[in-house]
Amino acid sequence: MNFKNTLISGEFVKRYKRFFADVKINNKIVTTHCPNTGSMIGLLKEGNKVWVSKVDNPSRKLKYTLQVIEDKNVKIGINTHLTNKIVLEALKKKMINSFKKTTNIQAEIKFGKKTRFDFLITYGDKKSFLEVKNVTLSRKKGIAEFPDAVTSRGLKHLNELIKANEKGFQIYMLYLIQRDDCKEFRIAKDIDPQYYELLIKAARKNLKILCYDCKISPKGIELNRKIKTKI
Repeated sequence: MNFKNTLISGEFVKRYKRFFADVKINNKIVTTHCPNTGSMIGLLKEGNKVWVSKVDNPSRKLKYTLQVIEDKNVKIGINTHLTNKIVLEALKKKMINSFKKTTNIQAEIKFGKKTRFDFLITYGDKKSFLEVKNVTLSRKKGIAEFPDAVTSRGLKHLNELIKANEKGFQIYMLYLIQRDDCKEFRIAKDIDPQYYELLIKAARKNLKILCYDCKISPKGIELNRKIKTKI
């Protein structure tokens, strides 16, 4: 997935009100949109190098969007709105082993009264729901973790995936690590033990867990390699 324009580098100053971040660009402080409401543990350090995108839309109040933060020489994609775009591109290019024989991909598919899954993937008479989660957290070198905060939304999706399996659908969870310095993925059960327990239950109910990392540059982000999971 390529950015519309090459990103602009700057220096992180602070985040506030969840959706705003101040960034220093060419010695000038600008307010950017922060497209990630998670805690982003360990990333929001004053002085960290960042990359932002700029839009020339006179009707938009904030001209810049925070896209990438660099921490300890590692680029981390923080825009959760791009997660599904990265995965969709990878699905179309047959880059995900579990879905190489896919014949049809549908996004944002309604299930039940109040749930939408990220993707419905079809191969022959097999139909699979795929839910995607964005991962930025790494507290130990080489280990990526999810979630970085308690996630009631994550619990809802797991419960709905279990229901989907009971109706005959295959079910998958893909954790997309928007960084390339991790060799293993784990659930941060100290942060959200309830999510961890429900994921174990879902795995026993046929949930297949996938994990991939990303290549990140100021020009774009793309799926990279499959990462070992330790649940």
